[in-house]
Amino acid sequence: MNNKVIVSPSLLSGDFAQLGAECKRIEEGGAEWIHCDVMDGVFVPNITFGLKAIKDMRKCTSCKLDVHLMIVHPEKYVEQFADNGADIITFHIEATDNVRSTIQLIKNKGKLVGISIKPDTPVDVLAPYIDYIDMVLVMSVQPGFGAQKFLPFALQKVKQVRDMRSDILIQVDGGINADIAQQLIDNGANVIVAGTSVFKAPDMAVAIQQLRGNGTK
Repeated sequence: MNNKVIVSPSLLSGDFAQLGAECKRIEEGGAEWIHCDVMDGVFVPNITFGLKAIKDMRKCTSCKLDVHLMIVHPEKYVEQFADNGADIITFHIEATDNVRSTIQLIKNKGKLVGISIKPDTPVDVLAPYIDYIDMVLVMSVQPGFGAQKFLPFALQKVKQVRDMRSDILIQVDGGINADIAQQLIDNGANVIVAGTSVFKAPDMAVAIQQLRGNGTK
């Protein structure tokens, strides 16, 4: 397993009128990735931004753009997100009947592939695909809105994913502060997404460093 803990601050908690500046601030704060939540108002009850925003953000930062598609039929759009600058494309297993072909479309573009599962989705649905993807995103809140409370059973789900495959990236998103991040890391997570705890912190760089905890076990 990769011993490096990656922090991917979520732009959902940033200022959408200043996305370029927010990307630069995240990069200067020492984060490796920038988490971009794309919501369609159908799969989740909220709407954020789309392809043009990703294209414009790509011009503003050398961080990897970690694009989380919370949209129905992601297979229709993954190639466009890749072409517009996404480095990692994560889609929800609950949002498509074409999981294998969606994985392949992303791989064909040379991008990292992630599959996300909602809090109510059991980990075992990942079994047919776990060897063909780069990352699993465990949602620790109901997807769609920021500033929700962390759901503790996500810790067990992280451990289950780690038991399924020792070398995969495990990302967790929702309600995470430094203390919770360390618990997640102890259970096998190695990519931490955080919005409020980064953007509302007095010092973004300190908050990002604290989210890395003591490293993976």
